[in-house]
This record gives sequence, C-alpha cells and structure tokens, in this order.
Amino acid sequence: MTAFLWGLIMNFIGNLLTALVAALHIYFLVLEMFLWQKPQGLKTFRNTPEKAEITAVLAANQGLYNGFLAAGLIWGLLHSAPAFAFQIKAFFLLCVIVAGAYGAATVSKRILYVQAAPAALALIVLWLAT
Repeated sequence: MTAFLWGLIMNFIGNLLTALVAALHIYFLVLEMFLWQKPQGLKTFRNTPEKAEITAVLAANQGLYNGFLAAGLIWGLLHSAPAFAFQIKAFFLLCVIVAGAYGAATVSKRILYVQAAPAALALIVLWLAT
C-alpha cells in the first residue's frame, strides 16, 4: 500500500472518529441541558430527582460547553484547508481529552472511557494520517 493511500485511509478513519466524538458531545449537550431531570438523564448520571433539581443550572452550563466542543470538532471536519483543519481538530480533541481526564479524576472513571478514550483514538489516527 502506498503512503498516499495509507494517509487517505487513516484520514478518513480519523475524521469518522472525530465525527463520532462530536456526536457524543451533542448527545451530552442534550442530556445535560434538556434531559437532566428526566428519567433518561437521572439514569445516565445516577442522580436523584432532588439532586438533579438542585444541579440543573450547573448541568445546563456543562452541556453548553459540550456543545462548544462539538461545534469546534465539526468546524475542523468542514474546514477546506487540510493543514488548518487538522490543527482545529487536534486542538478540540485535546480539549476533550483534558476534560475527560479531569472528569475521570474528579467524578467517575467511566468518563475516561466514554469521553477521553474516543478523542485520544481519533487524535492518534489523525496524527498517523499526516
């Protein structure tokens, strides 16, 4: 397989993984901003209705930040200049990794697998494509 073809395949897979990370963060936005006090939000975050009511504003703020991460990743996926698109995706994937690592250290180890690991995999694959 030529280096060119290898790069195309890895770039496609990296972009697919980046799109998955963006979709996850859109899902997190919906969960945290709109479903926080609903049965799906309560179950996902293992919250009681009382705790969810008290923390709803904080969760909505957190959801908004997840939306910004998704927007940045989508911007990187849609940008027409490949080198700059890579920089955008790398920056926002690193932000996701840092946020996931912090969440894993302070809230739940599960966040490392749900948030940080997919972003790290996407970043590694995109880097291999260069």
